[in-house]
Amino acid sequence: MLKVNFVVCQLFALLAAVWFRTYLHSSKTSSFIRHVVATLLGLYLAFFCFGWYALHFLVQSGVSYCIMIIIGVESMHKYCFVFALGYLTVCQVTRVYIFDYGQYSADFSGPMMIITQKITSLAYEIHDGLFRKDEDLTPSQRGLAVRRMPSLLEYVSYTCNFMGILAGPLCSYKDYISFIEGRTYHGAQPGHEGKEAVRWERMDPSPKAAVTQKLLVCVLSLLVHLTVCSALPVDYNIDEQFRATASWPTRVAYLYISLLAARPKYYFAWTLADAINNAAGFGFRGYDGNGVARWDLISNLRIRQIEMSTSFKMFLDNWNIQTALWLKRVCYERASFSPTVQTFFLSAIWHGVYPGYYLTFLTGVLMTLAARAMRSNFRHYFTDPPQLKFCYDILTWMVTQIAISYTVVPFVLLSVKPSFTFYSSWYFCLHICGILVLLLLPVKKSRRGETTSENLEPSPSPKSDKRDSSVGQNSFPTTNSISSQSQEVGLRHCSPQP
Repeated sequence: MLKVNFVVCQLFALLAAVWFRTYLHSSKTSSFIRHVVATLLGLYLAFFCFGWYALHFLVQSGVSYCIMIIIGVESMHKYCFVFALGYLTVCQVTRVYIFDYGQYSADFSGPMMIITQKITSLAYEIHDGLFRKDEDLTPSQRGLAVRRMPSLLEYVSYTCNFMGILAGPLCSYKDYISFIEGRTYHGAQPGHEGKEAVRWERMDPSPKAAVTQKLLVCVLSLLVHLTVCSALPVDYNIDEQFRATASWPTRVAYLYISLLAARPKYYFAWTLADAINNAAGFGFRGYDGNGVARWDLISNLRIRQIEMSTSFKMFLDNWNIQTALWLKRVCYERASFSPTVQTFFLSAIWHGVYPGYYLTFLTGVLMTLAARAMRSNFRHYFTDPPQLKFCYDILTWMVTQIAISYTVVPFVLLSVKPSFTFYSSWYFCLHICGILVLLLLPVKKSRRGETTSENLEPSPSPKSDKRDSSVGQNSFPTTNSISSQSQEVGLRHCSPQP
């Protein structure tokens, strides 16, 4: 029933987003009215979907705002981080171990995960903008830094607006405020060699094409989920008869196919959330070289890149993108030691308290480090000629897809016993291979801050090329700590769950 409520609320939010853009456009009404309506609609959806549990959203946001006001900019980011993550964890423990262990339903801790991201992100952005010196900030931190304390209305509107209250995705505070105030579309398109060419002529592009395309993806994903997922359950991988009778090629193939079938429900939820934001006019990221509007400012995944990934890192770069950016901004680039391990650990805590999550992320640390070592030691031997690179890409695609599937099985199974049953049935082979790779191959360490080559924010839920100037005066070039893939952002970008 909760899943039905979730889908109904998201469809209502989609209609509300169209109405919001049409009748409460920034050119027609004040930002105050837009904040109030976005917040009230968000709270209405939350109470409709989760009942009185939705009060947790207000408590978490309200107490965090009080911490920001009382503690002060010097230390508030630490207190907000500890409180928001701690409150989320308490709610997750209560839900999992008191109410419905193992039930993958639309629970109230899901929206709290997104609110936690927003609370902690904004706390660090305010700390960067009001306390730290500009010269101590990275370019992305400088672009995201918030230079004034938000009002209570702005704060609650950011954390609980109807566009992202149920499924996100995370967005930067500055992007959200720019959208509410109608400053999203104002900017200039850069010309050749970085010179400014012409001002954007279309200041308010229509999101209809982008929304239609994303809704089609939603429909296809939902159909695949409803027809295929139940026929290919992941827990069949640990079925005693299957393990005893199936050949190894069959077991490997079923592992890949069953985890492939588990992904469309995430494609559906995240793409629908993206479409809702776009329908309200949020998510515009400028124009491409052909003058086509781009609506992927806060997109959470790239399906084609995920399914065609030829490295562990490429998969993570394109899966749950906004969570990866959050992990980078609040953990990876601020960690004083072992940023990789700390980032995976934070991701595990944020996802919840099921033991399977921790097994997945511990395995993910090993897989990512091993994949990094393999890539840095061998890839340069296979770049030429093109035929050799093609064969290398096919091989690495196969290895990557199996490694990803092997890693995230505990994430789906949740519990310790079935997870260890699966790994023991595979003789922990990929764990052993990963350890041997790390013991036998030299690992090239990257300099701190070079987050484009070796970084890892998992978001099973598991970019730094500059994005093109496309988000207007509020956009900036940023980096995703897990990505080496080129990603276009503007003069101030901004950037559950396998």
